[in-house]
Amino acid sequence: MTVEEFETFYAQTVGRLTGQLYVMLGDLQEAQDVVQEAFVKGWSRRSKLDRDGRPEAWIRTVAWRLAVSRWRSRRRASHAWQRSGVPPHTEGPGPEQVALVEALRELPGQQRRSLTLHYLCDLTVEQIAVETGLSASTVKTHLTRGRVALAHRLQDPRIEETPDA
Repeated sequence: MTVEEFETFYAQTVGRLTGQLYVMLGDLQEAQDVVQEAFVKGWSRRSKLDRDGRPEAWIRTVAWRLAVSRWRSRRRASHAWQRSGVPPHTEGPGPEQVALVEALRELPGQQRRSLTLHYLCDLTVEQIAVETGLSASTVKTHLTRGRVALAHRLQDPRIEETPDA
């Protein structure tokens, strides 16, 4: 099957196959997903599809098997969650964390990345330089400028600055 033939085959059958899988599965989104995935698999073996003489049946069978595989995977995951119990409750971020994330978003990307790697991932300046491909002095500059920018953005308006401070 040539590229053009496969494209024609796809255009003629995708709607019908999606409808058939929808009826089989009872879930339109799932039907669309497995049919698309089956066509992707069919694309890589389109030369063999032509020889089979039943490419539509092959796509339908692959889509069905993908759906069954997804069901099994979900069932295994569900059983694993049931065995391990409900995960412990985790508190959401407090106002300080939200303010920090918002302030970090306003920084240039390299400053944000350097600060994150240094303070959250506990990497040294040298490790950050290796990971980012920057020189150590550039990393230090990003850290310094980032800290200054964060200090300005995170000032607590409730605290009055005194001229002697």
